[in-house]
Amino acid sequence: MIDMIGVGPFITIPLIVAAMGGPQAMIGWILGAFLAICDGLVWAELGAAMPGSGGSYRYLKEIYGPDKLGRLISFLFIWQLSFSAPLSIASGCLGLSRYAAYLWPGLDHTYFSRALHLGPLEIDVVFNRGTILAIAALLLAIFLLYRQITAIGRLAKALGIGVMFAIAGVIFAGVTHFNKDLAFSFPPHAFDLGSGFLLGLGSSLLVSAYDYWGYYNVCFIGDEIKDPGRNIPRAVIYSILAVGAIYIVMNISILGVVPWQELASAAKTDSRFYVAATLMQRTYGVLAAQVISVFIMWTAFSSVFSLLLGYSRVPYAAALDGNYFKSLAKVHPRFHFPHVSLLTLGTVAAVFCFLKLADVIAALVVIRIMIQFLVQAIGVMVLRVRRPDLVRPFRIWLYPIPPIIAALGFTYVLFGRQNFTKEIRYGLIILIVGIAIYLVRSCSRREWPFAPRLQA
Repeated sequence: MIDMIGVGPFITIPLIVAAMGGPQAMIGWILGAFLAICDGLVWAELGAAMPGSGGSYRYLKEIYGPDKLGRLISFLFIWQLSFSAPLSIASGCLGLSRYAAYLWPGLDHTYFSRALHLGPLEIDVVFNRGTILAIAALLLAIFLLYRQITAIGRLAKALGIGVMFAIAGVIFAGVTHFNKDLAFSFPPHAFDLGSGFLLGLGSSLLVSAYDYWGYYNVCFIGDEIKDPGRNIPRAVIYSILAVGAIYIVMNISILGVVPWQELASAAKTDSRFYVAATLMQRTYGVLAAQVISVFIMWTAFSSVFSLLLGYSRVPYAAALDGNYFKSLAKVHPRFHFPHVSLLTLGTVAAVFCFLKLADVIAALVVIRIMIQFLVQAIGVMVLRVRRPDLVRPFRIWLYPIPPIIAALGFTYVLFGRQNFTKEIRYGLIILIVGIAIYLVRSCSRREWPFAPRLQA
């Protein structure tokens, strides 16, 4: 849950409201929760059937054949994770620094800002004082992860308390000052199913997908979970249900205090990062706004901590399997965790802290959908056909409806938006380069598809 509830819900509601053009933006949150449940059931079945470190790496390799196509697809998953995981981590660091700017406006001072054109790609690079704070938070999280997993579990619980306090504070302020006329002041033709509505829904689903993601993090550390066949599905499903309820209540509460027109306007300015602080300032004063800002920074840091913990195990599992760079398989001599993988992801995340937060979120979601979520949602159905004998402690409810809905929903997020081609280019370039690297390695190592055929 602390992985899911990062800084996202505190800064993205203006983006969703602006995309939908009114409080009907709640449809994005509700459908986002439904999409997360459908995809979460996919993770629950695969995680219970194939527990162990690595998550999707392990699943995709088994689904598509460990010595055939599965080797390429699992490699591509790790390859895209080398970009998408640091993007996710960087988004938490940037969100923390943006909320810190509410307390210390001087953090907005920019030293450098420029759009770089690299062939077909356009990348906006920004360096300000907030960038320094974002990287400092990242370094602190890495430092705290240099300890045994049992100590990390206790630390995660402590961080979780701060997360729940931030959420509870915002919801309490909104509920006790709720104005239903403000919350449900729909503009004319709000629910007309035209192109504007559908394109806005696609944009809002992209943002809500980002806010819900993280329910699968437990699958990346399956080796360190007790009774994984039972606890992995419970962790995935319960966290989605709990966080979905929290998000919907919290955002309706905000709409009942802050007019949606103001939120939509804020989406075009830096004030979109201060929605919760604005809510608290209007209901309980400046001190309350400052206190909630501190707890939201705590929440963002908790998410960074949790993401680093989970994702660092994935390249390690692939390297241990001989299907990624072998240096990432090294384990800390004292605490027995993959410290090289952790430091590598942290270094790349630090580089991504120089990007704009909105660009980080969009690139993260699109890259991961293209090279992970779609092939996995389809793959769970392929595995049912290929391996009917596989022991499945948990089976997808109402199969095959959830994985089909997940695949269709993710496809809609990819293409059902204005200007969707920008992030698609990122994903295609990462995919093409990854395939090229895999083929060169496989040719030199005589692996699939260059492995010698056995004579009958």
